[in-house]
Amino acid sequence: MKLGLLARAFSGATIASLSLFSAVVISHQPSHAGGATFYCGTSTYRNKSVPTTFARTQDGKKVPIVRWISNYFPPPWTPKKRCGAVSSKFQRFYDHGILRYITADTLKGQPVLCATPSPGIGCTSDTVLFTLKPGSNPQATIRRLLDRRGLAGGMVLNESANSVDVDFEMYLQSGSDEARKK
Repeated sequence: MKLGLLARAFSGATIASLSLFSAVVISHQPSHAGGATFYCGTSTYRNKSVPTTFARTQDGKKVPIVRWISNYFPPPWTPKKRCGAVSSKFQRFYDHGILRYITADTLKGQPVLCATPSPGIGCTSDTVLFTLKPGSNPQATIRRLLDRRGLAGGMVLNESANSVDVDFEMYLQSGSDEARKK
């Protein structure tokens, strides 16, 4: 009798402990439920269909982020393959709370755009979204690449002497909805 009571008490304590452990683990996971979803699709550029990294926002907007038109990088890095790989990086960094800002920088002598959780941090090899062509000016590229209403209004751009940071959440909110243009 005592053994059965002890077994039930132990089982109950184990279940309670596992439930508490699960709740603690889940509560420490970054959450962007209802946030943006990133994917590789196609859009029209100069009357041609090109691979494009899109964000689908919480309110349903389809915002083009990067149109992959350059064939500069050697195989296997075709525009379509870069689109897929970079779209996955956008999603991963966004889901983990790293993609709050997009920063233009130079890393190991290469011009890059990367994700950062706050402005002025700079890039690391772990936060690179994608590499630009050698010789590119990353600050000029980020302005040109992300030049839409938000940047034009000066609301999402944070510039200092050596870096340009784009507030990505504000950028998504101000971005144009490609689906509604058609």
